[in-house]
Amino acid sequence: MKLTAKSLKIILVVVLLGFGVGIYLQDQQHQKSTQHAWKANRYNLSRFDKITEYNKKMNAANWKIMRDSIQSQLDTLMILRFRREVDSINDLNIPEEKAQTAGFFGVSH
Repeated sequence: MKLTAKSLKIILVVVLLGFGVGIYLQDQQHQKSTQHAWKANRYNLSRFDKITEYNKKMNAANWKIMRDSIQSQLDTLMILRFRREVDSINDLNIPEEKAQTAGFFGVSH
């Protein structure tokens, strides 16, 4: 097959048109996914804005209250995580006999 200037121009136009269509479709999908992400993060954004506002109002007088609030929230998170771990262990449903014979509780028969 002999490539002429006309056939090279046609190939170049087809390749450029393909890139253009691909970029357009990718942009459409990006806009759609961005729109869904903004909808999903709407709650998080409003919460972040509230935290930012509170942070701007914070001074030496209310820092102790803020610190105590953060500490109590961290305590609550640790308790919830511990409860989730215990629940996941309880969900294993290991019969006591098998656990004891395997030395799970430190008691061997």
